Amino acid sequence: MRKIALLSVITSSLLMAGAYKIPETSLNSMALSAAYVANAHGADASYYNPANMAFEDTHALEVDMTYIGLSGIDYKAKDANAISSESESFIVPSFHYVSPSFGNATFGFSLVVPGGLSKRWEEQSAKSYAKEFTLQVVELNPTVGYKINDQLAVGAGIRAVHSSGIVKSQSTASRDMEGDSWDFGYNFALTYKPTNTLTLAATYRSNVDLTETGSAKLYFPDNADYSGVKMYDGDSSVTVPLPAALNLALAYTFESKTTVEFVYERTFWSTYKTLDFNYASSIGSLTPKFDDAIAKNWEDTNTYRLGVTQVYEKWTAMAGVAIDETPIPEETLNFELPDSDAFLLSLGGRFQMDRSWNFGMSALLDTKESRKVSNDIVDGEFTNAQAYLITLGVEYKF
Repeated sequence: MRKIALLSVITSSLLMAGAYKIPETSLNSMALSAAYVANAHGADASYYNPANMAFEDTHALEVDMTYIGLSGIDYKAKDANAISSESESFIVPSFHYVSPSFGNATFGFSLVVPGGLSKRWEEQSAKSYAKEFTLQVVELNPTVGYKINDQLAVGAGIRAVHSSGIVKSQSTASRDMEGDSWDFGYNFALTYKPTNTLTLAATYRSNVDLTETGSAKLYFPDNADYSGVKMYDGDSSVTVPLPAALNLALAYTFESKTTVEFVYERTFWSTYKTLDFNYASSIGSLTPKFDDAIAKNWEDTNTYRLGVTQVYEKWTAMAGVAIDETPIPEETLNFELPDSDAFLLSLGGRFQMDRSWNFGMSALLDTKESRKVSNDIVDGEFTNAQAYLITLGVEYKF
């Protein structure tokens, strides 16, 4: 049952398109609203485009720390008082490394937090579905880039994803679950430079099925503190897809050392059809509430990203915007992830101290549209959902 937590959170953020996600896992990507594929360079190219590593020939190491703040989400049902989810905050680290060339090959490694979520409601009817949904995800991504010639390079990597989740709900019957898993996928990259000023790139990150296993405790009736009659205490499991994502990017650099990049991202959320939990034994009368498959029917989404980078002698300034679609249809949206279309705005900069060291800061605002929903669970409007992200980073080349 820990799986449910994982499922909703994972699905929401892990993949980088729609829902709550964290596609910005470095200082540059944060500053550019993740419009950072064709022009990815330095240590974090190992994650954003490993093909680009092949065009560099130096050790590069970057360490970043990101603060993520999630506002409370307001919900107003028809003819009812408004309620709000709890606000959340996190500190998320990331690490990137790129090696010098070995012949035509270059190697890299990234440790990132590509997604996660914590959503808590303390009032009914919201906490009947999501008193707490928390997901933590860490990805280890070793990569290799290979330069075919001065214009063309390819890259590939292995995705090793560790996820852990907690899910709690309280109503006439309640649940308390935890779970985790290690799961694997892959990524590919291609970069083509037809001229010195134009770069075309494509990256693909595979689907990763998160095969959550753990334990669940189910109570009936509930006494508001998980002290009712324990109806189940045992193993549970669920499989949640972390969907594939395709990025197509174009970057052009002007004589003024201004680079403009456009990224089109397609995220294949439609693999998320149902949420179905499995238990080691029968849960009896609680089957309809906790064991029947829950329809999700998420949809593939488009994200459009635009980033601008201006290089000066010592400084690099960056800014970005993005429009991000939600994958969640109205008929299956509920309190565990009240998502909507989003607009992103970001800024950042780096300062080059000397030939080896540079450091900087970037910030991003993710604003969700208000959304009216009417289905079997929700009949009202969600408003005021926002995320605030600030990254501090340092890079060392040697």
